[in-house]
Amino acid sequence: MGKFREKLQRFMIGRYGMDQLNQFLLYAVLAVILINLFVRVWPLELLELAGIVFLYFRMFSRNISKRYQENQAFLRMIFRVREPLKKWQFRFRESRQYHIYKCPSCGQKIRIPRGRGRVSIHCPKCGTDFIKKS
Repeated sequence: MGKFREKLQRFMIGRYGMDQLNQFLLYAVLAVILINLFVRVWPLELLELAGIVFLYFRMFSRNISKRYQENQAFLRMIFRVREPLKKWQFRFRESRQYHIYKCPSCGQKIRIPRGRGRVSIHCPKCGTDFIKKS
């Protein structure tokens, strides 16, 4: 087993290997394979084959800069999808513990703990005081 690992390591020298885009492609191909187990449609088989070929093409490619650019473009796209989801998740988690009020004069958002009854809120931005129920 050790000799096989050495040969594989020598073979991969100068090649791109796995990155986040390849991991995504791998999981996508596995999902298509699982779906095709139950549906059995020939376009899915073609999609499986194309996905596996593209996965290995990227993995064994010697054009490292091009594969790196592809991965960076993928990560930018994923960031645009994940960031709003993280923001929504944070707001949901915070909404169980805090009320968020807007200052009536300047619109500054102010976070107040729930369950404190009627409280006087002092806006840190403009200094306006207003009363709300928490």
